[in-house]
Amino acid sequence: DILPSRMEVAKEVAVDFVLSRPVDRIGLVIFSGESFSQVPLTTDRNTLVMQIQSLESRRYLKDGTVIGEGLATAVDRLSKSEAKSKVIILLTDGKEDAPDTRLIDPLTALEIAKAKGVKVYSIGMGAIASTIVEITGKSQQKNPAMDFIDEGLLQKIANETGGRYFRAKDKEGLQNIYKQIDQLEKSKVEVMSYKRHEEKFLPFALAALALLFLEILLRYTILKRFP
Repeated sequence: DILPSRMEVAKEVAVDFVLSRPVDRIGLVIFSGESFSQVPLTTDRNTLVMQIQSLESRRYLKDGTVIGEGLATAVDRLSKSEAKSKVIILLTDGKEDAPDTRLIDPLTALEIAKAKGVKVYSIGMGAIASTIVEITGKSQQKNPAMDFIDEGLLQKIANETGGRYFRAKDKEGLQNIYKQIDQLEKSKVEVMSYKRHEEKFLPFALAALALLFLEILLRYTILKRFP
């Protein structure tokens, strides 16, 4: 529903955001049916951009959606940082759909983020509005299935950590969301400047002394006045 695909658009916009934050340490955590820290916190933009661009859906991790474990993994990375501002951008196009091997549920991960002082901006990505879909099986029994994004959970995670929840329905919308986050989280850069002072008066002072000496010499020799 977002051309050429949600993954490709998410990657492209994420790369632009990374390049717009030249002084930040940024890492990358990916999650599907499990979570994995793809890139630790780094200022190496080339490596980070390369890793983002190389991501392919369903290639690295097993099926499923473990929002809680993805969030917890990112919080764990940030907890080792001494930075004053610790921010996570949580982007997903699915709701929690965890396998039996899940270790951390979303609400537990939320509590960990709050305890570590991590702010979360959550983004639900997808053009389809929240609806109820009725699936009719062979037995003619209707089974309701909610939309693929759990907006309530994403809003809760954002609100309780001091962040905001956004819904991205197209590429332009996602770009605007990242711009808003960029404005909300401006980096403070300390610039130290050194000034080197070089004295320029010495040649002139020496020249003045030489002229003074010459004046005295001439006064008592060639220009000497006799009474």
